[in-house]
Amino acid sequence: MKITFPHMGTLDIILSDLFTRLDVDFVLPPKTTTKAINLGVKYAPEFACFPLKVTIGNLIEGLEAGADAVVMVGGIGPCRFGFYAEIQNKILHDMGYDFEMITLEPPMADIKDFARKCKKIASKKTLWQILQAVRIVWKKAVAIDEVEREVLKRRAFEKNSRDTTVAHKKGLAVLKEAITPYEIKEAREKALSLINEVEKDLRRCPLKIGIVGEFYALLEPYVNFDIEEYLGQKGIYLERAVYLTDWMGPSKKNSVMGIDSDELAKAAKPYLSHFVGGEGQTTVGHIVKFAEEGFDGVIQLLPFTCMPEIIAKSVLPKICKELDIPVLTLIIDEQTGRAGVITRLEAFIDLLWNRRKKKLSAVGC
Repeated sequence: MKITFPHMGTLDIILSDLFTRLDVDFVLPPKTTTKAINLGVKYAPEFACFPLKVTIGNLIEGLEAGADAVVMVGGIGPCRFGFYAEIQNKILHDMGYDFEMITLEPPMADIKDFARKCKKIASKKTLWQILQAVRIVWKKAVAIDEVEREVLKRRAFEKNSRDTTVAHKKGLAVLKEAITPYEIKEAREKALSLINEVEKDLRRCPLKIGIVGEFYALLEPYVNFDIEEYLGQKGIYLERAVYLTDWMGPSKKNSVMGIDSDELAKAAKPYLSHFVGGEGQTTVGHIVKFAEEGFDGVIQLLPFTCMPEIIAKSVLPKICKELDIPVLTLIIDEQTGRAGVITRLEAFIDLLWNRRKKKLSAVGC
């Protein structure tokens, strides 16, 4: 059995590491490009979620490269993501591909089924060996996210354009090579050191923008037009609501941001009092938190027709008015162009700078 899987941010690094430790034969599909998107758009339903289309493109390229099995995760709650594996399975089989779909449903739904499928993927290992490998790789995933968070904060202060991006790539390369928990710890420190060594101008007082929204649109740079790097190059201090380990992790504790999901639900309650699937309630909770922390604005990213994020968007006018924080919503699909996104971002940045100037003028600064 030769496995393939879709791309999403740094997921390829994590799964490649895990499968290598478990002696699993796998095919890493090419990084997401226009080719993958066009393939997905061609074969997916027209009004399907954009991430479904992109991941179908990834899987087609993985199967074409020799894979005969697909690993996909399931989901819970009123979000179409939980149906992705079933739709992908049907579309790809209808196209003539001969493969096995292995869907990993959330462990809390059926732990025995989850364990059985894990053993099927890593047939050469015991469940104990699988668990130990997952624990080590989890440490690497957290380290990668922690380094990524520092990059988002510090890019705004770099003296020379793209120095932080170069340091980040070097840091990821070091983390990729780390094997043992001790090596991962050392690699994390080295990667953070590389980020810290970038020459900075700490006298700057940059705009602070929070980025929230649907997890795939947040985590996959090709889909969101590398929005984080673009904003960082514009001198914007960024914090993101969701990291890969938040999406992968079984606990309620956000490993990187350190905000408990119950705390987010409490923050969102005046505006959205119940779970609506996906990151809908989380998006609202984080916007409230960003407002309380004095951020200048928030950007919401969502794929076209994403139901949980549309629900979150419906309460944004009230949040913006009551908490006095501007929110820019960017809806992304295969028709979205980078030029249009950049134009809206530039206008939003100008708006935030003007708001800050007015506030300073009001207090006599």
